[in-house]
Amino acid sequence: MKKNKLGINTICTHVGAIEDRQFKGATSPIYLSSSYEFMDVDVKRYPRYFNTPNQEYLAKKIAALEHAEAALLFGSGMAAISSTLFAFLKAGDHVVVQNDIYGGTRNLIAKQFDKYNISYTFTNGLSVEDFQDAIQANTKLVYIETPSNPLLKLVDLAAIASLCKRESIISIIDNTFATPVVQNPVDFGIDIVVHSATKYFGGHSDLCAGAVAASQEHINKIWELAKDFGGSLSDFTVWMLERSLKTLGIRVKAQQRNAKKLAKFLNKHEAISKVYYPGLKSHPDYDLAKQQMRGYGAMLSFDIIEELNAKVFLKALQLIKPSMSLAGIESTMILPAEASHALLSKEERLEQGIGDNLIRFSVGIEDKNDLINDIETALSIIAEGKLVNTI
Repeated sequence: MKKNKLGINTICTHVGAIEDRQFKGATSPIYLSSSYEFMDVDVKRYPRYFNTPNQEYLAKKIAALEHAEAALLFGSGMAAISSTLFAFLKAGDHVVVQNDIYGGTRNLIAKQFDKYNISYTFTNGLSVEDFQDAIQANTKLVYIETPSNPLLKLVDLAAIASLCKRESIISIIDNTFATPVVQNPVDFGIDIVVHSATKYFGGHSDLCAGAVAASQEHINKIWELAKDFGGSLSDFTVWMLERSLKTLGIRVKAQQRNAKKLAKFLNKHEAISKVYYPGLKSHPDYDLAKQQMRGYGAMLSFDIIEELNAKVFLKALQLIKPSMSLAGIESTMILPAEASHALLSKEERLEQGIGDNLIRFSVGIEDKNDLINDIETALSIIAEGKLVNTI
C-alpha cells in the first residue's frame, strides 16, 4: 500500500518503525552509538549528519504524516526553522513574513537577518493580496503560520501556494498548532512544513525537538546547511519522539473535541471579553477553517475582562497548569506577553493584538467538565476578591 493511503493512526503506529530482527521486540530498538563503520558501507552514519538509524527511520514517519517525500529531525523547533530559512536565503535576498507568528521566529528574523543583509517585510494583513503587495524583485520565500500563535488567525493555504508558484518563490509554513492530524499543507501546494516537535509531536511535555518535511530536493538543500549548523537530535530523544508519535492521532482528536467545547463555554462567560478559536462561527476565518482543516485544532486564546487580573486568574487554577509550553496531554495556560512573545516589545505585541490579559489555552485530554469547573472556580475566586493579588 502507498504510504498516503494509510490512515493517520496506522501511519503513526507503523511507518518508520525499525524492525527488531534479533529479538522481535514490539518497539523500535534504540541505537545510541555516536560512531559507525565507514569502510565498505553504503551510508556513513554520524549523529550530526541526521542519518543514525533512529533519526533516519523516524524521519520517514514524519514525511508520511505530512504527505511529503522526506523529512529531517532537529534539536528544537527553532533549529528547524532557522536551518530552513538560512538554507534558502543569502545576502541581498528578501523574505515576506506573516505578521502574526510565533515570537521566537519573529525575533530571529527581526534581530538576526540584518546581520546577514537579508531584508524582510512583515505583512499588513493575512489576505493573499497582503502577501502579494509585500513581494519584491529579490523575494525568495514566503513564511506563514496557520493557525497562528497565539491568536489563531488563518491564512489561505491554496492561495498562498498558488501565489508563490506563480512568482517562483518558496513557501514555508509552521504547522505546529494544526499538526498533520488537522491539516496537510503539502496537499495545498505549500513547499516546506516545519514543526516544533516539542509540542504535539512529543505531546507529553518531556522532550525538545524540531522537524522539517518537504520534497527530497528541498530536504537535501536544508541538510547541506544543517549538518554544518549542528542542530541534530540525540537518538534517545528521537526514540522518545517515535514513541510519542504513535498516539498523535488519538491525542489530538481528543484534545480537539475538548477545545471546541471549552471555546463555546468561554465564549458565553461574562468574565471573558473575547475568544479566539477557528471553530467558533464568530471567528473571521471560520469558513476558511472548514475548507482547509479537519476540525479546528486544540489551541485557543481568550481575553479576560479588564476588571480582572489574568495573573491572579492563573494562580487560582487548581487543575490547569500555568506553564511555558503547550500541546501536552495536560491542559496548560500562559500569558503570551510574558512567555511565547516576551521577546517582542510591548508596542510590537499590542500591534499584533496581544494584550496583558490575553491567555493562550492548550487544551488537554482531561474530562471537559473538570476543566470547565476549574475555570469557573478560578474566575469566581478572583471576581469575589478571595485571592489576594501577591504577584
